[in-house]
Amino acid sequence: QVQLVESGGGLVQAGGSLRLSCVASGRTFRLHAMGWFRQAPGQEREFIAGITWNGDSTLYADSVKGRFTISRDNAKNTMYLQMNSLRPEDTAVYYCARNKVNTIRTAPGEYDRWGQGTQVTVSS
Repeated sequence: QVQLVESGGGLVQAGGSLRLSCVASGRTFRLHAMGWFRQAPGQEREFIAGITWNGDSTLYADSVKGRFTISRDNAKNTMYLQMNSLRPEDTAVYYCARNKVNTIRTAPGEYDRWGQGTQVTVSS
């Protein structure tokens, strides 16, 4: 059973940076596209970034494009989300997820494994 564990969340001032990590158990990490989502209180879970199995293609939501960077290290079974120029509206619980296939998709239903989430809070 594949498990995903996020870390790196915390409290940061607006304009600051954080780097989230997602470590996957098992040997199939490198076979799947992966994604980052976030969910703020009272809102639906939102796709923010995705990456193919070898990292040669990425996709970002318009709300984070140019500020966030997704990457992965298959040798370490780890995916990252570098978040710069953070804004108060970035405050949410951030989740990593494994795509069912090796194509970046934005709908949560296209992902079959989820981490427990890590809280990111950006103060103004």
